[in-house]
Amino acid sequence: MNDHFREEVVTKRNRTMESLVYVLANIVMVLAGAYALFMVNLLISVISINGFSAQMALEIALVVIMGGVAVLLFLYRDRIKTEYEYTFTNGTMDFAQVFNNKKRKALGTMNVRNVEACGMVASGAFNRYLTMPGMKRLNWFLNRDADLFFFYFTKEAQKTLLVIEPSEEMVNLIKKYVGAGKYQIN
Repeated sequence: MNDHFREEVVTKRNRTMESLVYVLANIVMVLAGAYALFMVNLLISVISINGFSAQMALEIALVVIMGGVAVLLFLYRDRIKTEYEYTFTNGTMDFAQVFNNKKRKALGTMNVRNVEACGMVASGAFNRYLTMPGMKRLNWFLNRDADLFFFYFTKEAQKTLLVIEPSEEMVNLIKKYVGAGKYQIN
């Protein structure tokens, strides 16, 4: 039996800004954490010697804010470098979001035979589905100037429009499995 399998990873074409923001986030995280630790030590010394005063409330708030910034950057800095992964296997597509090549979040699985319509975003069909009332839109792509592809489906009475960024080879595989009349050209 001849299986049709294709896996693609979508990354930003120009990763310079992404890399700069990631480095900046690491620098700010270290500086904020160091400041918070230094100031906590200093505040504990001052409070133990002179006692608590109302003037220290601002300093304590600043330490808490800087500590919070350090913790939030530690937890979420990997999201700056995001990739999407599409896997096609005999008509079934799996979608995942990958953060900094470390953490993987499964977004869902879809049988392309179950979609109601699909096609290129540049076609007129996309705008018809996009303007439908109650539409939920999922953007699982990174490059706005790419040849984007959409799936329209209804799941649990929720109309959904999923936009991805596949290669031409994957689009051809989808066309083979989607079924007659579902691939929209205009």
